[in-house]
Amino acid sequence: MSTGLAPETERLASDFIAAVERGDIDTIRREIYAPDAVIWHNTDDREIGPEDNFRVLRWLCSTVKDLRYEDQVRHPIPGGYAQRHVLRGVAPGGEELTVRACFFVTVANGRIVRLDEYLDSSASRCLDPYRPTPR
Repeated sequence: MSTGLAPETERLASDFIAAVERGDIDTIRREIYAPDAVIWHNTDDREIGPEDNFRVLRWLCSTVKDLRYEDQVRHPIPGGYAQRHVLRGVAPGGEELTVRACFFVTVANGRIVRLDEYLDSSASRCLDPYRPTPR
């Protein structure tokens, strides 16, 4: 559900979520992220670029079965949009994954140039044994 997003921003947001759910990193690279996009997570307080984020997304999509974003709510903010959602899926051990999260997304020239993600890392502890070691 969206509240007042411009149609092109709504399309970008929807296309982004659909590409993540499909594990379609090529579409995110070609059509969604700006080449110099910055992605930040509250869980590690680090800014990373698209290639590092693609590694995370590939891992997530290959590790979690039935990965999906539910209860999506988007609101316009200056320069982009905010999205609240619940990320759901099934961990390799069979545990249900339910992570409540939100993005604050900055958009320029039809691409995501910055994404700040806030989530409760304790909700994804069932994935800890499967996480790759940090680079």
